[in-house]
Amino acid sequence: MTAPQMKKFLVLFLTQPAVLADWAKTDPAFRQAEEQKMRAAWGKWMGEHSKMVISMEVGGKTKRATASGIADTKNDIHLFAFVEAESHDAAAQAFENHPHLQIPQSAIEIMEVKQMGGM
Repeated sequence: MTAPQMKKFLVLFLTQPAVLADWAKTDPAFRQAEEQKMRAAWGKWMGEHSKMVISMEVGGKTKRATASGIADTKNDIHLFAFVEAESHDAAAQAFENHPHLQIPQSAIEIMEVKQMGGM
């Protein structure tokens, strides 16, 4: 019996820039303690799901290109990852209780990606 074909997914960890700006203004001692808890929860999640994670990166400053030109912009993408799973539902379920969701007004979007043919 052959193993099921794994599908590839783009995972967007979304956090509103205003939420991050407000967080930066919180008491440093409180913020440090909470960030330490979050890192521990992330470490636990990564330990449980490391086989599915292809890569995980932090988003940086953003520029938007349009027909009118290029401009600085902000979006909600805080982190992004590529993961593999047997199905879209299986990929999504892995993020159902992810530590990122502890951030107020945060979300995680999971999108199947496929090779672009004909290019």
